Amino acid sequence: MDFVATLRRRWLVIMIVAVLGAGAGFAMARSTQPLYRSTTSSFVSLTQGTSVAELVQGTTYTQNLVQSFTQLATMPAVLDPVINELGLTTTARALSRSVTAATPLDTMFIEITAVSPDPALAAATADAVAASLARQVKEITPGSADEHIVRLTVVAPAVAASVPFTPNTKRTVALGGAGGLAIGVFVVLALSLLDTRVRRTADLPQRSDAVVLGLIPRDRDARKGRPALVAEPDGHVAESYRRVQTNLQFISAASRVRSLVVSSSVAGEGRTTVAINVAAALAEKGSRVLLVDADLRSPSIALHTGLDPRDGLTTVLVGESDLRDVVRPWGPAGLDIVVAGDLPPNPAQLIDSAAMQSFLDEATALYDAVILDAPPLLPFTDAAVLARHTDGLVMVAGTSRVRRTQVATALSMLDTIDATCLGIVLNGANALESGTQHRAAAARNLRARSSAPAATSTGPRTAAAAPVGQQPLASRTGGYGRRAALPEGRGAADTRSASGQDPRAQRDASPAPTSGPAAPGHGGGTVRQSA
Repeated sequence: MDFVATLRRRWLVIMIVAVLGAGAGFAMARSTQPLYRSTTSSFVSLTQGTSVAELVQGTTYTQNLVQSFTQLATMPAVLDPVINELGLTTTARALSRSVTAATPLDTMFIEITAVSPDPALAAATADAVAASLARQVKEITPGSADEHIVRLTVVAPAVAASVPFTPNTKRTVALGGAGGLAIGVFVVLALSLLDTRVRRTADLPQRSDAVVLGLIPRDRDARKGRPALVAEPDGHVAESYRRVQTNLQFISAASRVRSLVVSSSVAGEGRTTVAINVAAALAEKGSRVLLVDADLRSPSIALHTGLDPRDGLTTVLVGESDLRDVVRPWGPAGLDIVVAGDLPPNPAQLIDSAAMQSFLDEATALYDAVILDAPPLLPFTDAAVLARHTDGLVMVAGTSRVRRTQVATALSMLDTIDATCLGIVLNGANALESGTQHRAAAARNLRARSSAPAATSTGPRTAAAAPVGQQPLASRTGGYGRRAALPEGRGAADTRSASGQDPRAQRDASPAPTSGPAAPGHGGGTVRQSA
């Protein structure tokens, strides 16, 4: 796992936690009562001794007593007189918590420190404790009534502090920010280790037969049911689908892919949106494409395209109609759609039936490419069965929706039945990772230059630029021209123009183009790309 990359992706979370930690430190500092500290220094000395030997012995004796005097400073014998002198409403035990006495190493000094919310009271307490300790020392050390051997002399009286020593706002805020930063890093790394969802290409299984065909960035129009190649054909999302189509063409050139299944591991990964847009991208290149809604449990192609959901695949499979009766043109020229039709009580049996195989044989004979939108692999077996009847399966992996183990399990299912995985499409990828914005700008400029001469043409316009969703079903092209006519006899599901004349008959009367896809029924080839 790349920890640096993880921290870079989640840097905002780390900074938010760090700021919250700093804010908590500031709030703690503001809510803490200020305390002031004052210190009194006393020197312990001898009152007797004239020769050097006596002074050396006296110094040794005094140093042995200094540590005892330090302990004596916080005892009731010293603190009770201080309480009476200052008129404090406390006890010696409570006062000892705010008074400390210490002796610097190898010195004869005793430093008495007092802490209080009142700076003047802190200074007065320190001086009073030093004076009371000096009196107690006189009482407990040997000597005559007039002169004692040991004497404590105040050499540095306490001074009232001007600023509190606590809270230290700057230090508290810095510690809070540092603590929040550490917590943020820990949380991000822990969540990344525990998170098993697919979020980028590195999370996909590393297999030679599961190459990444393309990365589709997040598309807001997809949530509204509008395919990107129709709603915004020059956008960066549409360019991502064209990249997937290009990669599929390379696979088609190597293995002659005529039919494929688009599925996913679980529901909600965007497989229908990917199927529609890839089919439209193939049709843009001059191929005759048939898109089939093979999800007989929860079909959605009719909802995305606005086509009539009746009379579709199930109608053909039960023998009530032929393929030519349920085909409906939609989108760019060359794209036909077969919706799911009425939902059957036995979808699994219909998918794995001889009628379905006959349907696929007829479709591949009439079209250059047949794309089937199938249910997810893990809940149902329909997609796996269809993958066996076609040239392969394209798996859609929705970021933040599917887990890595689920993708691996779905691929293992295909391996078990010896089905071919053509590749994986990562749907909902980060725009920076997909890198499509620059390609979309370049493609728009290229198309603008190539269409500039056509804009000055005086010929008739053949496609209306009506808004998506407001065009009639028979002429909804998303800004594209319509395709060539189907073989003779195909047209039961075709709609006619307002004048009552079949638009296909008008197109049949026009001269055939000198280049482009071959007419259906005259042999099939791999997915072709026009010049």
